[in-house]
Amino acid sequence: MAKKLKKLRCAIYTRKSSDEGLEQDFNSLDAQREAGEAYITSQAHEGWRVIPAHYNDGGHSGGTMERPALHKLLLDVDAGLIDVVVVYKIDRLTRSLPDFARIVERFDARDVSFVSVTQSFNTTSSMGRLTLNVLLSFAQFEREVTGERIRDKIAASKAKGMWMGGNLPLGYDLPAQGTRILQVNEQEAETVRHIFERYLELGSVHELQRDLANRGIRSKHWTTSKGNTVGGCNFNRGALFYLLKNPIYLGKIRHKGVVHEGGHKAIVYQELFDKAQQLLKDHTPKRRRKSPNAKSYLSGKLFDAAGEAMTPVHTRNRHGTLYRYYVSASLQQGAKPNGEILQRISASDLEKTLSELLARWLPNADAPLGQVLAIHLRADGLLVDLPASLGKDLKHNLNDDEQIMHSGQGILRMAVPLALPLRGGKQLVIFGSQPAPRPDQALIAALRKAHRMLDWKRSRPSLAASPTTPYDRAILRLALLAPELQNDILKGLQPPTLTLEALKTIDIPIDWNDQRKALGWNVP
Repeated sequence: MAKKLKKLRCAIYTRKSSDEGLEQDFNSLDAQREAGEAYITSQAHEGWRVIPAHYNDGGHSGGTMERPALHKLLLDVDAGLIDVVVVYKIDRLTRSLPDFARIVERFDARDVSFVSVTQSFNTTSSMGRLTLNVLLSFAQFEREVTGERIRDKIAASKAKGMWMGGNLPLGYDLPAQGTRILQVNEQEAETVRHIFERYLELGSVHELQRDLANRGIRSKHWTTSKGNTVGGCNFNRGALFYLLKNPIYLGKIRHKGVVHEGGHKAIVYQELFDKAQQLLKDHTPKRRRKSPNAKSYLSGKLFDAAGEAMTPVHTRNRHGTLYRYYVSASLQQGAKPNGEILQRISASDLEKTLSELLARWLPNADAPLGQVLAIHLRADGLLVDLPASLGKDLKHNLNDDEQIMHSGQGILRMAVPLALPLRGGKQLVIFGSQPAPRPDQALIAALRKAHRMLDWKRSRPSLAASPTTPYDRAILRLALLAPELQNDILKGLQPPTLTLEALKTIDIPIDWNDQRKALGWNVP
């Protein structure tokens, strides 16, 4: 009795790098599939059969794995729906040797064979795998040589002053048909000259950014060859720095640090451009070699109450002392501060406090700060995201005012009370509902001066000073606070939000109980 043949389900994969000609009734993808079907038919005596699914990647490069049909093919392989993958040539599957190794590994995991119609190899044998690797190495070599040839062509074209694509600079339009020379847009050219002249007047990119936003001046708005709209938004600082330094406005083309004479017309005269470069140079801070102490452990993990990422910045005073901060992205870009949320915080204070907190939560963990997934600043505290696997270790080490808000999807979210008073220009981090006493020397000095001025009012000039300025009249009200509130200030037990700056904007009532409420004390 004849042995029954096992049916092998064969999938045909086709690919073409460009989408040119795909609209034709019979294109390259059809030709590849037809060749694959013919080969499978020739192997019908071995039980080969074509599956109806089509895996066609038109307009996708073989140098990347980001191809929809390839993705679908691999998913079907993982699902056990395919026994043999057939391609016209090996480079139709991929031109990258590392990608090929990953694909074959997935094929082997499901016992799937790989066959090329014009290079008949089977990856189930060691010799077939060796030969395929050799052929694929040549395919990758061809791709790299092609890339070098294209880069050389771009460099040679730019050296001749041609525009070789990319985002259009403000002041110019796309080259006319049949040429690669940028065309001047007179209306936008006036805007570019205004930006240069305004920068010289203001002397600051921060101020220039705000001025352009107030005047409604936006970045270039244009439509790409694929129909996508680009630009038309407010300038950020990076875009303005790039614009002010761009030699394209002198009629030149820059390529990899080398500036060539361009074929387009200049729209900014040399003297104006040189003055702008000198001002930029004068305002560029001298960068020191990065110190190991400048490492910011919460970089990429810290977010303010508006959800903006807070990025690390650092500076040094004239004595070389390092100061580190986390600053909200919009504030770093020159936007006005949002008075309702904290957008700048001392990095060392926050990191020290978090380290102490995590050391208590996770006493056996190495580098506890490394366990943090994300931190969200809120008006009343912090939300700290940790791996959910740490839940059992945390529960026994929490204070009464700390709680687990959420646990799921691999994340454990902790809520921690927090106060961030601004004192003496420095952000302090205080945890817990009963913060430790922190005497505010500026506030204490103002209270004492208020009493001296009150003595002068009572005709006791030997003890004091006259309230001669608006500042003096503002702090004089401190002497009229309830005695227990004044004692709290001397002991450093005032509300975290009560600072000397805040006091100037608060209307202090006469009634002592009302004073407690107005100034933020807990009302008994």
